[in-house]
Amino acid sequence: MRTKPFSVVYEDNHLLVVNKAAGILVQGDKTKDKTLTDYCKEYIAEKYNKPGAVFLHPVHRLDRPVSGLVVFARTSKGLERMMELFRKRDIHKVYWAVVKKRTPEEMGKLTHWLVKDEVKNVVSAHEKEVPGSQKAELNYKRLGKLNDHWLVEVRPISGRPHQIRVQLASMGCPIRGDLKYGFHKPNTDASINLHAFYLVFVHPIKKEKLYLRAALPEEPFWEQYLELEPVKAKDQHLDNTFSG
Repeated sequence: MRTKPFSVVYEDNHLLVVNKAAGILVQGDKTKDKTLTDYCKEYIAEKYNKPGAVFLHPVHRLDRPVSGLVVFARTSKGLERMMELFRKRDIHKVYWAVVKKRTPEEMGKLTHWLVKDEVKNVVSAHEKEVPGSQKAELNYKRLGKLNDHWLVEVRPISGRPHQIRVQLASMGCPIRGDLKYGFHKPNTDASINLHAFYLVFVHPIKKEKLYLRAALPEEPFWEQYLELEPVKAKDQHLDNTFSG
């Protein structure tokens, strides 16, 4: 049975935050496959018995093979203010990535200049600024090892396409299953082991701080890593500490 495309993590009049399954597109592309946006619009229309078009816009994207938190705006005011939060980097994002090779340091910061090939949909990382490049930064921490793989917590500072995937690969640590960036074999379900785990931000309308967590995919390989998560949902210091 196929995994359902999403589960709801947070919902109010202004926002819908869901946990996306790997393999689902956030927005349409040339494949014309049904998107997360389509699924979520159907959910809103059915739940609230809304006739006609539903206003629902993703505020950001996750790559198709990545799982985890995606924020949608349900109102134009919510959309405008959430996009401003992302633009100002007032959203704290935490990802978990599984890699085969041990990271060079337990904790570190990566800075690269990224160039995207739009035709091939692949990003290259450069140590120095090159024409057409965008600066990308992230912090990482190695959390532990299980079954010959390492779990790495990643906190992107910028939000560039494929950033985490290409930056970890540039360090010699491609994400498990990510053939595009150098992992040696695919995952059977075509996912990669990158999960958008936490989001922390101040609600753009209500002005209350939200600590949102997306459960790991219900899949044995992922679930074994839960023992490496000492931070509980009640940890109110998530925005300035690493798990572990």
